[in-house]
Amino acid sequence: MYLTAEAKKELFKKHGGSETNTGSSEGQIALFTQRINHLTEHLKNNRKDFNTERSLVKLVGKRRSLLDYLIKTDIVRYRAIIKELGLRK
Repeated sequence: MYLTAEAKKELFKKHGGSETNTGSSEGQIALFTQRINHLTEHLKNNRKDFNTERSLVKLVGKRRSLLDYLIKTDIVRYRAIIKELGLRK
């Protein structure tokens, strides 16, 4: 798999606060962003892989809904995660 357990723990530690805090919005957004970037690179080489394209669209929608939730609840955390991950908007 492209993302090992250690890499996921490091990702959640950096964005979620701790390795075991896998349910935080920031951690989930960071994980979705990592997966989106991986699938985007895959689709650059395999442009007829429609199942992966569908998965990518679903992931983008999930990340968008989490970002919408975060902007409603805590605008400061939203701005921080957008800046950290380099997401536009």
